[in-house]
Amino acid sequence: MIFQIIKKIKFDLKADRLGPDIPFTHWRLYFKKSMEKLCKKKFAIFGEGAEFRAGAYADGCSKIFLGRGVVIRPGSIIFAEPSGETGKIIIEDYCLLGSLVQIYASNHNFDSVRKEIYFQGQQQGQDVVLKKGCWLGGGVIVLPGVVIGKNSVVGAGSVVTKSIPDFCVAVGNPAKIIKRLKGNTCDVEE
Repeated sequence: MIFQIIKKIKFDLKADRLGPDIPFTHWRLYFKKSMEKLCKKKFAIFGEGAEFRAGAYADGCSKIFLGRGVVIRPGSIIFAEPSGETGKIIIEDYCLLGSLVQIYASNHNFDSVRKEIYFQGQQQGQDVVLKKGCWLGGGVIVLPGVVIGKNSVVGAGSVVTKSIPDFCVAVGNPAKIIKRLKGNTCDVEE
């Protein structure tokens, strides 16, 4: 039993992930100074004033870039692709993310009808970028390869399957652009 605990402690300390399922590091997220120290060690970039709150999950931390002022709230899930050159998640400065936001840089293969999806592996990761100042409402899901433009807004509960230009508002499943912010233009797909 004691050897299993030691093994778990070692795993938690070395793991390229954070979350409630990694208890020997997760407790540090409850305290600002220890959270900052842990996150600066785990993430590729952890900007000034950024926070990764207890109850959030991140996998592939070494390929996740969190800009200044970015807060990852409880229940949120950020999965970068841990292997390969692509599959990074870049959240630029001052992006706002509601609780329960999910961001994925890769997906499961599901091409074969001859074997279960479980055994088909993962697709090659695609970078996801949230540009400076964008806002994702609670429960938004962002899929691989998506870029969300500067100061754009994605409504709560939306599923973003395609990139959204700068200064636009998008909502729905799949998310569609419904509005241009005043003084700016964006391409609206019908």
